[in-house]
Amino acid sequence: MSVLVAEHVDKTFVNGDVSTPVLHDVSLRVEPGELVALVGPSGCGKSTLLSILGTLLSASAGRCELARITTTGCSDAELTAMRNQHLGFVFQFHHLLPDFSALENVLFPIYGSPTSDRARAEARARRLIERVGLSSRIDFRPPRLSGGQKQRIAVARALIMRPKVVLADEPTGNLDRESSDEILGLLRELASDEGTAFLVCTHDESIAQRCDRVISLVDGRVVATTG
Repeated sequence: MSVLVAEHVDKTFVNGDVSTPVLHDVSLRVEPGELVALVGPSGCGKSTLLSILGTLLSASAGRCELARITTTGCSDAELTAMRNQHLGFVFQFHHLLPDFSALENVLFPIYGSPTSDRARAEARARRLIERVGLSSRIDFRPPRLSGGQKQRIAVARALIMRPKVVLADEPTGNLDRESSDEILGLLRELASDEGTAFLVCTHDESIAQRCDRVISLVDGRVVATTG
């Protein structure tokens, strides 16, 4: 059963009398534990599509579904709850809080969930940090971590709430080749071990080729799906 669905999604930005169409009739599906690349030239609508799938932006037309729940038409409070429960995010720039330790950064999403058990969450955070190979850095603050290490912590943070889907926007775009390869290998392992689906927006063809499927977007339209 698909954990992320878009059906005939359009997006047009309106500024006064000016309308700018960005997405046209986009449909896609992502399955549990799948690692999917979303590729296309700059300005093709990848980030807009990721924002719509992540419930951060509403579509102008069409339907989206997350964890078998239709997100189209939900209230802001409902979308916030869905993001916290079912979605994780990894960005090109890690967006870690510099004054907090690696452990505290990974735990940060639980503060938006009043039902979270702090002791169980901390135990999971420690396991995730060990899983991404940084147990020796668990008390380090971000300024003491390398770029690749910061991104590993960002991946652990994205998984702390056991999301159905992680949306990753250029997660290796700010890293060297070795670190990029390590992050992609980590995502693949975690997709298998956690059953979490990853949708990775990337310009890096070598990264895309190592994913289970590749969805190509050009001028706001899906032009090919391979894999």
